[in-house]
Amino acid sequence: MNENQKHIEDLQQIRSIMERSTQFISLSGLSGISAGIFGLIGAALAYLKLAGEFSISSLNSRLYSGEVVDVIDINFFNVVRMNLAFGPTMDLVIIATATLSLALIFATIFTARKAKKDGNNLWSPTAKKLLVNTAIPLVVGGLFCIALLKHGLFGLVAPCTLIFYGLALINGSKYTLPEIRYVGVLNIILGLLNTIYIGQGLFFWALGFGVIHIIYGVVMYFKYERK
Repeated sequence: MNENQKHIEDLQQIRSIMERSTQFISLSGLSGISAGIFGLIGAALAYLKLAGEFSISSLNSRLYSGEVVDVIDINFFNVVRMNLAFGPTMDLVIIATATLSLALIFATIFTARKAKKDGNNLWSPTAKKLLVNTAIPLVVGGLFCIALLKHGLFGLVAPCTLIFYGLALINGSKYTLPEIRYVGVLNIILGLLNTIYIGQGLFFWALGFGVIHIIYGVVMYFKYERK
């Protein structure tokens, strides 16, 4: 019995070593939670910006002045698509960039702390593969979204960010925990739904980058981190 137990322990150790060499398992659930919180804050700030920029009175004045070229129902003010002025658009880009930057910074901090606690190397060859495979769809998606902005297709930016982000997670999931794949699939589904409900980008952003990340982070924390 003792001999069998020893063999089982040896097999478990071998399996653990193989997993560490082929998968980056130091992703922290707190990273997902923090990313989700920043995502919700970013969506709230974007909503407040749009609410101030396109209030009913402001919208009416722009319509009569001919400043608004195309209006069909967007978010909370029944305006789904409109050619935004350069200033508001840049403000939204700044909000999105700041949100992403803060999420990445805190994700790195929490992941580094977990890697140190687990005795893993944060910048292992597997971690580098994860970074490269995740970055490729993100970079392509970012360039594609810039092209959409250039051509005034603002309503498609939100769904494209969700779709490319989901593809990035799926592409990198083979180098990390399998739960990442599910987050990617859910974001792709939200992005596709957003292409049907054009103009509801903030709502789908809040779900994809906010709520789903928080749920994922909580699940990961209790499954892998909390002892």
